[in-house]
Amino acid sequence: MSCPRLAARALILQDNRLLLVNAYPDGAGDLWCAPGGGVERGSSLPENLAREVYEETGLTIVVGAPCLINEFHDPDGTFHQIDLYFKCTITSGTLSDTWRDPENVVSQRRFFTRKELTTIHVKPDSLPDAAWGESLLYDPLEPLIKPT
Repeated sequence: MSCPRLAARALILQDNRLLLVNAYPDGAGDLWCAPGGGVERGSSLPENLAREVYEETGLTIVVGAPCLINEFHDPDGTFHQIDLYFKCTITSGTLSDTWRDPENVVSQRRFFTRKELTTIHVKPDSLPDAAWGESLLYDPLEPLIKPT
């Protein structure tokens, strides 16, 4: 059995809207999530997160305080990931439809109001409370969502 994968994710509010990405190549799935990704050995969580956000969105950020710990897993497999979410602020860059993720995973990126989050498929369930809240949340072991 392998250890859980560790990832860092950014909660970025701008004009009271939350930045989310669709992390399915060519928009193959309808799930939206916070930008970020796997942690590389020898690099801090904020360094990893700033790199991932830039790769996925073209934005440069400052990483702030942690606000959510979320676990998800594949109940039928071996995948288990722990996501650490941080409140972040954009320091430079703007979203562009022409930006390309070097790994070709993120196909779309956009800002959503809290009300709009109720009309899309977004994970984890606690994401709105973490983004607009003030306390550190823990969201235990959600099942992995597969593309629809």
